[in-house]
Amino acid sequence: MIKSELINTLVEENPHLFQRDIEMIVGTVFEEITKTLEKGGRAELRGFGAFSVRERGERLGRNPRTGAAVKVGAKKVPFFKAGKALRERVDGKK
Repeated sequence: MIKSELINTLVEENPHLFQRDIEMIVGTVFEEITKTLEKGGRAELRGFGAFSVRERGERLGRNPRTGAAVKVGAKKVPFFKAGKALRERVDGKK
């Protein structure tokens, strides 16, 4: 599902709300999660999962075209860990 599909689903399920308001709400939620991760924080949505930032150290990679060794610098990457309720639903246990 992409962002526009999420918005359309919410519009269909909530006919009493305007689409522009739902777009603003969804955008605000994503923006706040992004801001929190930029600051190195953690954003948790109970029953769904938690977003956090993990650090990856320097490593030696390979250029896929030439096969030559390439130094890949340290970086921070976003990480998502699914909550228990989400894992159970995906697994079909609930």
